Amino acid sequence: MLDTSPLTAAVERFADRLRAAPQSRLRQGAAAAGLELARELAARARRLEGLPPREMPDAGIFVVGDQVAVAGRDLAEALRSVREPDSAKAPSGMLDEAVRLVERAEVRATR
Repeated sequence: MLDTSPLTAAVERFADRLRAAPQSRLRQGAAAAGLELARELAARARRLEGLPPREMPDAGIFVVGDQVAVAGRDLAEALRSVREPDSAKAPSGMLDEAVRLVERAEVRATR
């Protein structure tokens, strides 16, 4: 089974930063970066599960940290459950790419 702890650690760190961010920071773009990331992570999880993507709703700036956490955990679980990937990319490559996505989103949100 794939060790997805790098993804869950990165997701939790970013989600915690979003949860602790002041309203002004969230409005300046941190919430938008978080929601964009949550939507992408959720879409990737659904594709791995063989389901069509659905857009995660914009539930407001104060819940985006939770949305990132849930989407990240869903993707981590989907990656752990992959038996034979349909794509040319191995689950470990998908994991590395997802971690980079989270790290880039965190940088965008905190600059």
